[in-house]
Amino acid sequence: MTILRKASEKLVPENIFHMRLNTMSPMNPKYDVIVIGAGHAGIEAAYAAVRSGVRTALVTLCLDKIGEMSCNPAIGGLAKGQIVCEIDALGGLMGQAIDATGIQFRMLNLSKGPAVWGPRAQADKQAYARYTGQFLANLSGLDLIEGEAVEILTDHSGVRGLVLGDGRRFDTRAVILTTGTFLNGLIHIGEKRIPAGRVGESPARHLTNCLKKLGLEIGRLKTGTCPRLAADSIDWSRCEIQSGDEVPIPFSILTDKIVQTPIPCHVTRTNARTHRIIRDNLHRLPLYSGQITSIGPRYCPSIEVKVVRFTDKEQHLVYLEPESRESDWIYCNGLATSIPEDLQLDMVHSIAGLENARIVQFGYAIEYDFIRPNQLGFDLQCRKVPGLFCAGQINGTSGYEEAAGQGLMAGLNAVRYLNRAEPIVLRRDHAYIGVMIDDLVTKGIDEPYRMFTSRAEFRLLLRADTAERRLCPIAHDLGILDELRWTRHLTWQAQREKLTALLKKHRLEGLSAEEWLRRPASTWSDLVAKLPADLFAEFGPRICQQVQADIKYAGYYRREHKAAEKLHQLEAVKLPADMDYFAITGIKYESQEKLNAARPSNLGQASRISGITPADIMVLMITLNKKRHAKTS
Repeated sequence: MTILRKASEKLVPENIFHMRLNTMSPMNPKYDVIVIGAGHAGIEAAYAAVRSGVRTALVTLCLDKIGEMSCNPAIGGLAKGQIVCEIDALGGLMGQAIDATGIQFRMLNLSKGPAVWGPRAQADKQAYARYTGQFLANLSGLDLIEGEAVEILTDHSGVRGLVLGDGRRFDTRAVILTTGTFLNGLIHIGEKRIPAGRVGESPARHLTNCLKKLGLEIGRLKTGTCPRLAADSIDWSRCEIQSGDEVPIPFSILTDKIVQTPIPCHVTRTNARTHRIIRDNLHRLPLYSGQITSIGPRYCPSIEVKVVRFTDKEQHLVYLEPESRESDWIYCNGLATSIPEDLQLDMVHSIAGLENARIVQFGYAIEYDFIRPNQLGFDLQCRKVPGLFCAGQINGTSGYEEAAGQGLMAGLNAVRYLNRAEPIVLRRDHAYIGVMIDDLVTKGIDEPYRMFTSRAEFRLLLRADTAERRLCPIAHDLGILDELRWTRHLTWQAQREKLTALLKKHRLEGLSAEEWLRRPASTWSDLVAKLPADLFAEFGPRICQQVQADIKYAGYYRREHKAAEKLHQLEAVKLPADMDYFAITGIKYESQEKLNAARPSNLGQASRISGITPADIMVLMITLNKKRHAKTS
């Protein structure tokens, strides 16, 4: 493994974008895959490529910022936690990293059914970044390169190389873009506008022009973060304590149990004074003064948006979350903002417990460039540029977990592309990762995409605790799963079968224990209390929880499996890659345009394109049948 820091500082040549492939020296270093960006998407993309056996480089503006958490120092949550478990079941890194560095673990939504439970962990952001950085640094087959990517070199067949801002050039046939918020990033704090990809870090200023010249449509999005406070300046007695789970369930199949001592979080609330400060100063707020014009995340709005939009709300929750065991910084979850610094100070001081709080970093909004994701194939490859893959916020998503899931799939598919193998496409009943990529490619976005359980029509099948049995066999068949995970999967599968057989065998109140547990009022703790004490001794809490859910929701599972089979029937009907949708009569022009842009590979994908009607699908089926009949006659 090689780590390359920046070469001697050189100005970016004005004609850098006019370089041609034939100017490259035969001595240029050569990689099979180059990943640009070392955030959560880049980490998983690079690791997936290395696990697939190819020589890989990861290029980043600053090697000291690998795995940096730009915003909330947490991993998981509703639907997001499921993605982390899926990444782990496919052999990825995120679950291991948070299990090793988390400071508080909680299962969200426990008052509802297991389909919507969401594992979440408060992260030690410094330890997490250190863990991921060291992991990559020790990874054989991966070179870490510090520098700014400014030009992707192509020829008639696709990607052929990469140029950095200091003139270094590398040969490659596959590039994965995981640029986060760095493409022409612009920070807003009140009237201040600061070019940056993250606070204190320079943006990537040149790559967008390259992408435009490659024929890609670029858009602009916005996200933001909250002020950070000094822990010793908070009156904790005026805040509610929020503890984690006593026995946390790990994310990774490799983690037996969480061993770190937990740290509590706290909760406080905004009030009428807080809201008045915001409402009285709308003319100074970038989101309402016209200074920010791009679209931000609807489901994770800034505090000023919440105050203006939800006028009936007298208060909003603010979660005070420690950022690290090594720092006294407190993250104010729920208080994301871009209001001026003096107003941020007034706003913070209006909140109970924060009257004397010191702001150690002001909140800010950031605008950045992204690629419209309906220009991608289902392998996350740009259709116009063979060998160019994109993952994470560059595709219009928000969140570490969404980025990491895309990164993993882009890394695997980049190698499949090099090997001329069929791409890996996870179905909507396989994984939340499959739901996300399908949504991005077929529907596109008009705001930052965030994963929710409601986006998945098969969410009971996609429980967080079923990720291992859903995806480990797929990863094993592809040859990308380590032996330890595969052995653990086989062991757990055997334990589930053994426990289920025991429940069928033992009787309780005239019923088998399995039938007794299926009753709505029956609980696992009651069952354990009524049967011999040593009966379940060999089964851990994970196995017991999984089997209980399997039994209680068996009828619902059968229903979802039937619905999934109907979807598979549509997806089994393949659409030719060269299908001329404009030549098909009976489909309105708007639908023809959307089908031509998305290029779905089957009828199931076509049916999920926004604006495509059941009548359009029927016409496609008739057209395909006519083509088949013409070929056989």
